[in-house]
Amino acid sequence: MPNRRLLCLGLVVAPLAGCALSPFADPLRVELVGLEGLPGEGMELRFMVKLRVQNPNDREMAYDGIALDLDLRGQRFASGVAPLAGMVPRYGETVLAVPVTASAIALARQMLSVLRESEQRGRIGKLSYALRGKLGGVGLTGARFESTGEFDFDLR
Repeated sequence: MPNRRLLCLGLVVAPLAGCALSPFADPLRVELVGLEGLPGEGMELRFMVKLRVQNPNDREMAYDGIALDLDLRGQRFASGVAPLAGMVPRYGETVLAVPVTASAIALARQMLSVLRESEQRGRIGKLSYALRGKLGGVGLTGARFESTGEFDFDLR
């Protein structure tokens, strides 16, 4: 009976120790570096989101696939996936281009909100964004990411 308890304890503790000894101690840094329009269909808008992915760890990270959500001003705006595969070098970076889709309704909602704010303030200024997603890893690994920021928006 004591051996069973020891075995059960080992099965619980071993995965936790594995997480603590993970080769990727620091999370990846992912920043929005570009947003370009793409042809859309029907009631959707398409954009190419460019992301700079930085690996602050001493081991390279292989990835196979990416999924992301883009929020503007606290509201869900667009999402996308891509079967990208490659490697982020140790203490290095790479730029990934991911196509995302937004509904025309999401864009209209954002524009109405921005226009209301510009009437109140007399200008638009900066728009806040939030990125959330996952850079798929090879095998069972992967890295989730989250990033926030602002960019200047001017209708002139």
